[in-house]
Amino acid sequence: MTAPVRHLVDGRWIAGDGEPLRSVNPAHPRVVVAEGGAALPADVDTAMAAAAGAAPAWAATPIHQRGAMLSAAADVVERNAEQWGLELATEEGKTRAEGVGEVRRAAQILRYYANEGDRSAGELYASPRAGEQILVTRRPLGVVGIITPFNFPIAIPAWKIAPALVYGNTVVWKPASTVPLLAIRLAQAFTEAGLPPGVLNLLIGDSDVGEAIVGHAGIDGISFTGSTAVGRRIAASAAARGVPAQAEMGGKNAAVVLDDADLDLAVEQVMLGAFRSTGQKCTATSRLIVTPGIADAFLDALLTRAETLQVGDPVDDTTQMGPVISAAAQQSVTGGVDTAVTQGATVLTGGRPYPDGPLADGYFVAPTILQLDGEPADVWTDELFGPVLAVRRAADAEDAFALADDSEFGLSAAVFTQDLTRALQAVDRIDVGVLHVNSESAGADPHVPFGGAKKSGLGPKEQGTAAREFFTHTTTVYLRGGTARP
Repeated sequence: MTAPVRHLVDGRWIAGDGEPLRSVNPAHPRVVVAEGGAALPADVDTAMAAAAGAAPAWAATPIHQRGAMLSAAADVVERNAEQWGLELATEEGKTRAEGVGEVRRAAQILRYYANEGDRSAGELYASPRAGEQILVTRRPLGVVGIITPFNFPIAIPAWKIAPALVYGNTVVWKPASTVPLLAIRLAQAFTEAGLPPGVLNLLIGDSDVGEAIVGHAGIDGISFTGSTAVGRRIAASAAARGVPAQAEMGGKNAAVVLDDADLDLAVEQVMLGAFRSTGQKCTATSRLIVTPGIADAFLDALLTRAETLQVGDPVDDTTQMGPVISAAAQQSVTGGVDTAVTQGATVLTGGRPYPDGPLADGYFVAPTILQLDGEPADVWTDELFGPVLAVRRAADAEDAFALADDSEFGLSAAVFTQDLTRALQAVDRIDVGVLHVNSESAGADPHVPFGGAKKSGLGPKEQGTAAREFFTHTTTVYLRGGTARP
């Protein structure tokens, strides 16, 4: 059944008065998943006023009580994991197993931050003056705007909203309009948990709503995940007004397979990195670099796995890879492959839309592996955000590390080797925010920092204690008493 699109403002679920908003099943585009009116930029004023009104009381709420709200929301999410995971697969296109796993990861993230009250709340420094101590305490920013992408429609919002709330901020949130249902589900978890009105506000709409949030005079911070171009615009707008911004943006992530790698392990992990979630991850493996001693055997095994990958309806438990999110995404990915071929790339497998059958009806793209001969090619530098892997052969390990670092992006990378010296060299030579040794390039855990180097990220990292650096500011307190009375 088609779910109604609703927006959460000041604790009330309301219909939108904007243009019709419709999300469809990317495996069966004629099936409408959710439908309703979009929010309008004018709704941002109402949501901002609600968030600002709720901010003082929420900031004054003890952190353990704020954490209890997150814990209760996590219970709701966990209880609905199977159903919401199925809805996620239907709306976004990742497999049912991945969808259920993502919903459970959202619950894990909420629980991690629910316990923030039991962790260090500040720092104590010695003073050079007698009778004085120096305390560094933390305060919330205030009202935070959160803008999230389609590809992880419940996990990424959770890892932004959870720290924002537990540190005492209130939130105005705009998710990607292609995945409204999972956004509504997460907001429902918070309302069911008893979150006070106005603390979390959800507006689903197009880019004009996001621009209204970013440009609003009442915003105190902005956290964004999405494309590099949009992230830079948001950061520039925020900087011009002195508003803190956190932007996690694009990636062009490399996997380096050295001669001594465990071949079976490397093949499995590169397959997961490149094709799980249909390659629609900012941390997906989109570049592969192999050294001479292992290149032929590795590519033969990889092609065999790619050509037998089960592509289909994501709700079918036998499916290993689903569709991309939309017709526009499908056209962008296949257009990128066509451009690569005109620039000299050789298609080893995939590279064309499905011509007939059920896969021709949906937004499916075949798992694609392209081999490059070293000439400049856009597919080596530009993020396609789909199941496309570009391969280059390196002369040796040093050349491989140089190729891996040959990108304006620096989000994640993977290195496959059983040589500790080579692994340590990779840490020094490859400039990324996340480096995996003998595991896929994708993956993030809630208790450690996540974010990119170079042009993949702006502002403090996300998750773990790093999130506190963005969602709070410090107050340095010089604490001195007077003369003690008898």
